[in-house]
Amino acid sequence: MPTRLLSSGRTHDGRLNGPLILYGMGDPTLGTADSIAWADQLAGQLAASGIRMVHGNLIVDDSYFTGPTFGAGWEAGDLQSSFAVPSSALSVHENIVDITVNPGGGAGLPASLGFTPIDAQPHVSGQIITTLPRTTSDINLYRAPGSDTLHAFGNVPAQAPPQQFKLAMTDPALEAGRELRRALQLRGIRVTGQLQALHWPQDDTGLLAHARTVGEIWSPPLLEILKRGLKRSQNLYLQNLLLNVGAHEQATTSAPPAGFTSTESYGIRALQAWLPQIGIAPSTSLIAEGTGLSRRDLVTPDALVRLLGYLAAQPYGDALRDALPIAGVDGTLLGRMRDTAAENNVHAKTGSMTYVHCLAGYVTTAAGERLAFAVMLDNYEPPTDAPRASSDLDAIAVLLADHRGGD
Repeated sequence: MPTRLLSSGRTHDGRLNGPLILYGMGDPTLGTADSIAWADQLAGQLAASGIRMVHGNLIVDDSYFTGPTFGAGWEAGDLQSSFAVPSSALSVHENIVDITVNPGGGAGLPASLGFTPIDAQPHVSGQIITTLPRTTSDINLYRAPGSDTLHAFGNVPAQAPPQQFKLAMTDPALEAGRELRRALQLRGIRVTGQLQALHWPQDDTGLLAHARTVGEIWSPPLLEILKRGLKRSQNLYLQNLLLNVGAHEQATTSAPPAGFTSTESYGIRALQAWLPQIGIAPSTSLIAEGTGLSRRDLVTPDALVRLLGYLAAQPYGDALRDALPIAGVDGTLLGRMRDTAAENNVHAKTGSMTYVHCLAGYVTTAAGERLAFAVMLDNYEPPTDAPRASSDLDAIAVLLADHRGGD
């Protein structure tokens, strides 16, 4: 997946006459550990071409994905959360703002809120008050859907250690633009115009009609992006992968449907066309988006096992298996099933929402048989004094790992 610098302006004596466009095409990794220097890389390419001034605006364009920035059926109450960040074609720092709450110097004083990246700090309304040491902490952070105001209220005890929270960014593309503008300045490139964001449903056809590429960086390979999404259950990565499939279908289809169809819908159409080809009946897999975060996603355990069996038989089967969380070793299964036959054996994706708890993947039994499995606990929540539902899932996976054949 490329991220490109585009321009249709002419260059004369180190001056680019016209806007500079930062155009995202779905890479979810910008600003993460091995892509931290993405903005400097693009600025360096522009500087190497001899450009020292951009006489025009810096435009950030994430309209490669058409449709809302949230998946079909995502709940409004989730949209401020780090697991439901905007699925933007121009993403940065996984579209997350880190918040650190530190108590004030004494009881009655306001706590301080720190934001990283600082440029993505929302408008803050309200205060969190410092209370006496060893009192109960009650920190509340709320942002209404569609708002850039973060309401902060409650209390935190004096002398308490810093507490960390994560908030979904409201405009990742704009944050990417701020970072690119700083990188351009550090490379000695002056932008005379303003920073401007262009989002769907704004039309960028005229802007891109005669644009040429003046800088470009590429995402990690597809399998690496998938691995990052699966290991940590990082929904941005998984939704962006579906949207990239949809964008490809959108650009190449010879018979587009009547009326507007979102990039997400194109991706789902491609999935629905493919599943019957591998023996999964359409009625057993009704999917609305790419993460499993929506209540509109319906699938049977049998359909999941069939899919896992098909994937295991492909040339990339082993690599895909290793991309899943490994029991007791990494990802969302890091602390689970340790000191059992499932440890370093079960490779499986976790998935949960209120009253739903799932685990699906691969296990090798004590008899040496390699199995695909899917366990789904629906409309289920253990009593408050009982072990967590994940313990029930783990117990079933361990039984499979211990199985020695026979009845």
